[in-house]
Amino acid sequence: MFSFIQTQDTMQIPVTANPHDETRRSFLGHSGLLLSGAAVALLAGRDALAKGGQSGASDVRILNTALGAELEAVAAYQLGAESGLLQKPALDLALTFQGHHKEHVDVLAKTIIKLGGKPVASKEKYSFPVDTLKSQADVLRFAAMLEKGAVSAYLGAVPVFSNRELAKAAASILGDEAMHWAILRNALGETPVPSAFVS
Repeated sequence: MFSFIQTQDTMQIPVTANPHDETRRSFLGHSGLLLSGAAVALLAGRDALAKGGQSGASDVRILNTALGAELEAVAAYQLGAESGLLQKPALDLALTFQGHHKEHVDVLAKTIIKLGGKPVASKEKYSFPVDTLKSQADVLRFAAMLEKGAVSAYLGAVPVFSNRELAKAAASILGDEAMHWAILRNALGETPVPSAFVS
């Protein structure tokens, strides 16, 4: 069974859909990522809002967890790009998403430094399910699983704010991850937005 993803330049990517979609526990989905208002204000480039909040070692630890996950996402997209399994324009899309994660890495690292912490470094080697990546669909499914985990993690941050501007900043980060997930699901021939709510 084939499905197609429509790209900006009106090209279509054929992708073999897998009806036996296996799920893996995502590295972000269970991380318990919750950010203080000050941390999200820094993430959103709103230093003035951040100075009004309290942040400390707990925020640095949580931000370093998020940074570690973003570094892992950058490495995962690199693995996909170098696998030889992604065809253009899926390869271009993966590299674009990797670029977004690199931007997240940059902002997170700068935020951690602003809070007086030391950013975690990328691991020398990640434990990815390389043996299960046999096709373009496998790579896209793996990426979609990681993006879904990011959606869940950032979703946990939004409701902890009393300041609506801070909630809006966290929702902006969540929105980027949700768009990645939806586009990857579409590429796999799945309904891009499977339900009215995400969790």
